Amino acid sequence: ESTNEELLAANEEIQSSNEELQSTNEELETAKEELQSTNEELTTVNEELGNRNAELALVNYEMINFLESVDIPLVMVGTDLRIQRFTPNTSKSLNLIPTDVGRHIGDIKPNINVPDLDRKIREVIESMVARDEEVVDHEGRKYILRIRPFQTAKQKIDGAVISLIDIDKIHRTQVQLAESEISLRFANAIVETVREPLLVLDADLNVKSANRSFYRTFHTIPKETEGKSLFFIGNRQWDIPRLRELLEDILPCNTEVHDFEIEYDIPRIGTRRLIVNARRIEREDKTPQMILLTIGEIAAQ
Repeated sequence: ESTNEELLAANEEIQSSNEELQSTNEELETAKEELQSTNEELTTVNEELGNRNAELALVNYEMINFLESVDIPLVMVGTDLRIQRFTPNTSKSLNLIPTDVGRHIGDIKPNINVPDLDRKIREVIESMVARDEEVVDHEGRKYILRIRPFQTAKQKIDGAVISLIDIDKIHRTQVQLAESEISLRFANAIVETVREPLLVLDADLNVKSANRSFYRTFHTIPKETEGKSLFFIGNRQWDIPRLRELLEDILPCNTEVHDFEIEYDIPRIGTRRLIVNARRIEREDKTPQMILLTIGEIAAQ
């Protein structure tokens, strides 16, 4: 009986253990389902992260291509003034190589004369005010050094962007224009001092300008002369077949016409014998040629 009671107690314990095991098994099944659900969620998140990584890789690739296609030297630095990114064409002007990424901008020795570059960048980052200044490289070429604060999408200053704009061609053009303007004023002054009537014609034989002697001698004004064809000014007194032939046919082949005599009916004065000299002006800049034409009067015998 005692053994039977022990067996019954053991059986009850086994049943209790079985129930506990069954409960544990149910809990494991539930945990398995939860784990499976979590695994599915992780797979979905992993796919989303993979898509985001692909998008970021595409954006990064496009950004690299964009920066490489920009023909302006650009350098991005962080708030610690360490180089984060730069365009390939900065190698000549700023003396940068790919291994310079991560270096402090103050450690770089650029090929432009810009002292205290790191201090200027720091001032732009702290003040959030852009800065422009004209600089010169070691070969004498002129640039505009432009420093702009770099803002994130949250309007937080995260560094600065340094750019170099080549203005050497523009500067040289401005100098040439200034020299041309001085030369033009000088030429006009010479033209105005010439006592003989003088005309400047373009390649189409339209009057570009005339001196005071011309207007005074032939009793005309600039409004009735400049911009008009030589053969249509006045009462078309200059529309002389021989003169037209010289200017239209002979002058393009020869640079000069000497002592061409014509008779001209000057208003309120009468008929006068005139002598015409013309010279083609060759221009170094390959712009359309001009013709300088002087008119003298042959004294009566």
